[in-house]
Amino acid sequence: MDTPLAPSLDALLDPLLDPLACKGYPLGAPALRRSAIGCQGWRVLAGDLPLPLALIRRDALQHNLGWMQRLADDAGIGLAPHGKTTMAPALFRAQLDAGAWGITFANVQQLAVGVAAGVRRALIANQVLQAGELGALAALLQAHPGLRAPFLVDSTAQLALIEQAAAPLAFEVLVELGLPGGRTGVRDDTQALALARRLHASPAVRLAGVEAYEGLWATGDDAGDAALVNALMQRLHTLAAACEAEGLFEVDQPIVSAGGSAVFDLVARGLKPPGSRWQPLLRSGCYVTHDDGAYRRYAQVVNRRLGCADANGLRAALEVWAVVQSCPEPGLAILNAGKRDVSTDWGLPVPVKWAPAGELRPREAPAGWTIDKLNDQHAYLRPGDAAVSPQVGDRVALGISHPCTTFDKWRWMPVVDEDYAVVDAITTNF
Repeated sequence: MDTPLAPSLDALLDPLLDPLACKGYPLGAPALRRSAIGCQGWRVLAGDLPLPLALIRRDALQHNLGWMQRLADDAGIGLAPHGKTTMAPALFRAQLDAGAWGITFANVQQLAVGVAAGVRRALIANQVLQAGELGALAALLQAHPGLRAPFLVDSTAQLALIEQAAAPLAFEVLVELGLPGGRTGVRDDTQALALARRLHASPAVRLAGVEAYEGLWATGDDAGDAALVNALMQRLHTLAAACEAEGLFEVDQPIVSAGGSAVFDLVARGLKPPGSRWQPLLRSGCYVTHDDGAYRRYAQVVNRRLGCADANGLRAALEVWAVVQSCPEPGLAILNAGKRDVSTDWGLPVPVKWAPAGELRPREAPAGWTIDKLNDQHAYLRPGDAAVSPQVGDRVALGISHPCTTFDKWRWMPVVDEDYAVVDAITTNF
């Protein structure tokens, strides 16, 4: 039976899509199951789907899945990519099929989506402390024997709330270390060890490892980023070793976890302490589609450190296509995509491809084209000194910066081949 926190697998992985609920879905098409989308013969540049439209390029997606998994495997660590990036059950399954240890989530609701999609090993990389969330987590753990979902603790005040909830089982938890000026996490290492002792003594929880997050401090400067990550990894190792020496861990293979999407190579290199029985877990999530903005710039630095050509590194798989709806004055073209369609928190989108009206194959966007402003549903494209200017009816592909906040604007996205024929689709559950 379906419940709010336990939908059926079919309902989650193969939902019914229709044009009233899903922008970008063909307006005259009947409602279809996700699994039927790839059989319709739709072509984006033939006008079979209305624009704006967010889509995923299949070949780049598959490349990214394998590339990141190989990096984790070569480092001897596990990959638990952050599911909040996409909240797409089909992509969770693709990551697990590629070899991921499990999936990371930010809260119990996200975990429930993952569990319904078949995830059985997860991290909640956040504090859980509300009675309702703790009760829902306990219910999930009881309903799915073998499910692992440790969450973060960074204070005795949080532990007191967990104890007050009086759940019918002990939750697995990780001590979170934090950095000054950051968000959560214990700032002082002595206090972190004292918290670990309190967690070990409490019947409400079981201490399962240690965790930290470095992503907010990455700058793209090799020396500065390496110093930051090395110091944080050393703190993690020292805390874990102290917990081990005192017998505080209550699982066979304690977890040590870190890793955002900016300097994941440095974390991968330093996360696994030699000769330990711990389970190192890298949590980077944005790699799955990558981007043409902030993470592309970080990845260029990562590629240099790895000795990897940019063309062989992570590839942008997510694009938002729009149509030129007006050219109201010289030097300005208005596209029909805006803040409701593309992420803006880490920079404006960039034109990466275009297809003149009537053409079925995209071209590279001229180097001088830029987006300098967005409204809710309009983008201002400036052709600059480029020899070619967009015309009404032309189609333009926007590369985005920060995939997380583009995914949450779409209930579905088609997956396309290199000719922009629709071959599959994903749905999101935000």
